[in-house]
Amino acid sequence: MMPFQMPDLNTTAQNAAHSRHLAISKWENEGGTVLGGRREGSNNGATLCGVPALTDTELVQLRVRVIALENAVISLLAQCSDRQLDLVRQMAAYISPRPGFTCHPLTVRAAAQMVHLVARAGHCQDLQHP
Repeated sequence: MMPFQMPDLNTTAQNAAHSRHLAISKWENEGGTVLGGRREGSNNGATLCGVPALTDTELVQLRVRVIALENAVISLLAQCSDRQLDLVRQMAAYISPRPGFTCHPLTVRAAAQMVHLVARAGHCQDLQHP
């Protein structure tokens, strides 16, 4: 039987950082390759890759689902440790524009929203622990 070995914490942290980098790297080009969030060769009202535009009803349902998910995330964040909350803040800072990268308004707003969700979760924690 092999003796138990403690995992190398430095390697574990490096693997976690690499995994986060891979997940977030897909966001860096979000919004397309031109200013304003449109992809080159597309126009404002056209469908993308043959996908029809959403109807008003679908947009309302999408909005309702996003609100529900946001509230679910807030309730989960309210139960997180300080380390996990700090990780969310670090992720938001990571996806914010860095020197040499193009600033995409939707990505900037998403990063700000992540920090805002953590703050709202803090308010929920305050309500739970008077």
